[in-house]
Amino acid sequence: MKKRIYDLSFIVFGSFIFAVGINVFVLGNDLGEGGVTGITIILFYLYGWSPGLMNFILNGLLLIIGYKFLSRNTIGYTIIAVLLNSLFLHLTRNWAIDSNEIIINMIFGGAIVGAGIGLIIRVGGTTAGTTILASITNKYLGWNISYGLLFFDMLVVLSSYFVIGIEKLLLTIVMLYIATKVMQFIIEGFSTKKAVTIISRNPDEIAQNVNKKMNRGVTVYSGHGYYLQEEKKILYIVISSQEVVKLKRIVQAADEHAFVAIHDVRDVFGEGFVAMNP
Repeated sequence: MKKRIYDLSFIVFGSFIFAVGINVFVLGNDLGEGGVTGITIILFYLYGWSPGLMNFILNGLLLIIGYKFLSRNTIGYTIIAVLLNSLFLHLTRNWAIDSNEIIINMIFGGAIVGAGIGLIIRVGGTTAGTTILASITNKYLGWNISYGLLFFDMLVVLSSYFVIGIEKLLLTIVMLYIATKVMQFIIEGFSTKKAVTIISRNPDEIAQNVNKKMNRGVTVYSGHGYYLQEEKKILYIVISSQEVVKLKRIVQAADEHAFVAIHDVRDVFGEGFVAMNP
């Protein structure tokens, strides 16, 4: 029950700021959007049709067509998200800010819209639309879902050229990039960590110093180089971004010829980091 309330609060807040981003920054500056929202915006520019109402109708039709491609829990959250998005798009339809700086508005529009969608997806919901179309093409055409989303979104965005013109189209593409990066940040987590893989001739010395000087655990894998078929110990360590320099010094002191690969990771749970939350 507690998790359900937590999830619904994210969907409500995400839907609200999504609607604010669309009405205040996108429609307020004659920009476009991707997916079903982009179609509702084009219809608004051409015929003055309510984005909230059209969002409800179009996403409702897609839900009826593609409900079987989503899990039961996702369907429930998606229906709630679609209803709330449509409601908030209607309630905030007259909201505006006194700003003529289109670049600033485009940046904030992308960030706010991306954050809204990210909050909804983070708890297991979707905004329907192109997510369902991408799932259908994945099943019947074998397309990657990410590519499917990109294809349908860009199809709508490029179509808006005939309504908003080339300058606004280019600004819309930049705005969508910002929205995607913010959405990715919200979904994947707020705490970026580094995963480090180390192959060295002195793995024990490195592991001991990491334990002693950094108070971090070290996982040891067994492996071998393909060319010489020589057995090696491979160290795997997860640290914060601030600890990278310290780890590099430890590795360099033990073996200046060590191979080190550093990867970005998000949402690290467990001892020494954070407890796992929904």
